[in-house]
Amino acid sequence: MIAQRKDDHVRLAVEQQQQHDGRNQFDEVSFVHHALAGLDRTDVSLTTAFAGISWQVPLYINAMTGGSERTGAINRDLAVAAHETGVPIASGSMSAYFKDPDCADTFSVLRKENPDGFVIANVNATTSVDNALRAVDLIQADALQIHVNTVQETVMPEGDRSFSSWVPQIERIAAGAGVPVIVKEVGFGLSRETVRLLAGLGVRVADLGGRGGTDFARIENGRRELADYAYLTGWGQSTAACLLDAQDAPIPVLASGGVRQPLDVARALALGASGVGVSGTFLRTLLDGGVAALIAQISTWLDQLAALLTVLGARTPAALRHSDLLIHGELRDFCADRGIDIRSLARRSGSLDVPHETTGNTR
Repeated sequence: MIAQRKDDHVRLAVEQQQQHDGRNQFDEVSFVHHALAGLDRTDVSLTTAFAGISWQVPLYINAMTGGSERTGAINRDLAVAAHETGVPIASGSMSAYFKDPDCADTFSVLRKENPDGFVIANVNATTSVDNALRAVDLIQADALQIHVNTVQETVMPEGDRSFSSWVPQIERIAAGAGVPVIVKEVGFGLSRETVRLLAGLGVRVADLGGRGGTDFARIENGRRELADYAYLTGWGQSTAACLLDAQDAPIPVLASGGVRQPLDVARALALGASGVGVSGTFLRTLLDGGVAALIAQISTWLDQLAALLTVLGARTPAALRHSDLLIHGELRDFCADRGIDIRSLARRSGSLDVPHETTGNTR
């Protein structure tokens, strides 16, 4: 039953990718172009650091799958791509492993194929501390994701219907996991209020997981006999909206959900993300073209991200937070309603550095 559900998730997620019209609210974020802001490419580093964690690049393969023979093969290929490109990688939910230890290798392959990489385990908010430790141990995880997904569970035919225990259980896991804990939404977004709550529970990092990519309400509705939750398609806040809402977050934030190309990565970093996760886009590339195609795509993204930092005058991903941004359309309306000052975002860079040496020509 669980294995079939995992396979269904992959199939329906890929169908969504194929049907997507290509637009989301990242398109309502644009950089102010300063023609003389550019740097030398050799002066740009993609290293990012947050919550005691250091990554060589600010891009990661976010939680996708595991728990069946097919999804184990997908995890193997994802791990190979992570190893070859140096990007961190997160496991899909490991609940299947707790119910059926025979599927352990569909998750442990992430570490087997990526022995020196940064690997993140993934559990749900009802997991016991002991099982969270089992998940970390199975893949020798460097961090632990707790995914929160009340909307998905509600639409899922066999999903949970009780959520009041999630907050105290997240606090217990954060205290006992032994590695940094990241709480991640699965595509409906974390509000600023939720991020503040998480910080008070001892959570080290929030993965905002906003709307714009795979819609799990739509996926689970596709698994219902009557498909009677179609009205929840599009529920939640976009990733760009979540980033703007979390401008003064007390803990570092990661961005995922609807990241389609390197410009979206740069936009997310400029809006305050310490790292940017990708799932659906990479999954489609892997299934369409194989692991070689995914390695080539990730390598191209990293090269182009460095190029964008060079043009924007940002020596590091964190330096993009000083770039000037314009917010448009419905995203601008969201900011007005939530009391977010977007005028200051357009004026963050200050004056451009003026070279000390000139030609001396004043004519």
